[in-house]
Amino acid sequence: MHISLLPAAVLMLLAGSADALDDAAKEKASLCTSCHGEGGVSQTENTPSLAGQPDLFLQWQLVFFRSGSRKNEVMQPIAEQLSNEDIRNLGGYFASLPPAAATKPKESSQAEANAKIVAERSCASCHTDTFAGTKGTARIAGQREDYLVKALHDYKSGARSGSGVAAMASVAYSLSDDEISALAHYLAHL
Repeated sequence: MHISLLPAAVLMLLAGSADALDDAAKEKASLCTSCHGEGGVSQTENTPSLAGQPDLFLQWQLVFFRSGSRKNEVMQPIAEQLSNEDIRNLGGYFASLPPAAATKPKESSQAEANAKIVAERSCASCHTDTFAGTKGTARIAGQREDYLVKALHDYKSGARSGSGVAAMASVAYSLSDDEISALAHYLAHL
């Protein structure tokens, strides 16, 4: 092979292996759609959307489920069957999908009050100014409202384990039920 064709050949091989990884991830991800929805956008009550979540965050959650440190009767047996490569591929696959489209909030008059609660709790300090998450921190913008309520209650009660528990528990512990509902409503409609 001529030396000037070598970089092009390497790029073609890498592209082919990336396509194979995408196919493997799509195949595994197809098992997730019954709960987490087509394209990773959940239509199932109390089940999070995965589309647009940070890659590393998704990987860690699957590792926590697989190890049993994060408890869920549906997720744990599924995650136990995943290899490290599967987890990396699934994280990358769902992170590459567009997140759920924002929906109009039910009560726009409450938006300012709800935004104030979010600011007071310093949500942006971990979840970023756009609440899109980063690295090992979840995307909360556009997440299912019922799931956000459930997650905040789980952090508040100590039922949730995994990464970020200490930070989230300290934030959620002092929230009233009304504040949890307001936070969830605001964030779900971003």
